[in-house]
Amino acid sequence: MTTTVTLTGTGVPHPDAARAGAGVLISCDDIHLQVDAGRSTTMRLAQAGVGPHELAALLITHLHSDHVTDVADLVLTRWVQDHLHRTGPLPVVAPDGRAPAFVANLLDAFAYDVEVRVRHVQEGPPEVAGHWFATPDVPKEVWRSSCGRVVAEAVRVRHEPVEDAVAYRVTTPDGVVVVSGDTRVCDEVADLARGADVVVHEACRASALADAVRGTRFETIFSYHADTVALGEMAQRIGIPHLVLTHLIPAPRTPEQEAEYEEDLRRGGYRGRVTVGRDLAVVTVGGPA
Repeated sequence: MTTTVTLTGTGVPHPDAARAGAGVLISCDDIHLQVDAGRSTTMRLAQAGVGPHELAALLITHLHSDHVTDVADLVLTRWVQDHLHRTGPLPVVAPDGRAPAFVANLLDAFAYDVEVRVRHVQEGPPEVAGHWFATPDVPKEVWRSSCGRVVAEAVRVRHEPVEDAVAYRVTTPDGVVVVSGDTRVCDEVADLARGADVVVHEACRASALADAVRGTRFETIFSYHADTVALGEMAQRIGIPHLVLTHLIPAPRTPEQEAEYEEDLRRGGYRGRVTVGRDLAVVTVGGPA
């Protein structure tokens, strides 16, 4: 078996042709888990050679728009193609609370399209198989593949004022992958990530840009994202062997700017392997970047 991690989107709410909205694909042979589905996720999956019909589940970390704008596209595309693949509704795993209502209302804007397609082509309306869980304060299993080879756990993270934000820990026969979602550096993610082989973590150059953003709205935004220096300290303290940075604030435009992210981690004391994320970058669990 081989487990791979593909960054389907490394961007933020501001559009960037090189960086789709937040998303991470974890694949173990024929089991594909998509974590979050920001802008253009469906297209990035196509570039990665994975269709919506091949997803075992979509795991949602939280309901910020840049993490969920492409959920509708995944659901509708899977539905339109169901006559070819017969894979049925998309399983969506997310914290209980506001997620069920979000999913229930997801396709309201497409009511006419659904009506026309059902009348002429489709056998029935699109459906989502919701798997909701109470947001746990300690890691808890929230999903398991039918074969039992792949397990996902979740824990609450610190992304206030957003409610019910979580990180995921995915265990496969090859190793462990943790995806932080959006959060400041916190003990909850540290505990979840202990013993992981690869940690995909959001990254914000808050320390480096503190003077530039002081007194602006960005100072508030930075307060609930993960400072790269603090992230480096945490990653070294708990022994993360490979740290993959995504949701990059600000988006690096040059190799020199990418290097600044790694320099921040080193300033925090981190000595492990670093991948500064680009869309469609692939990491093999237990193997080279």
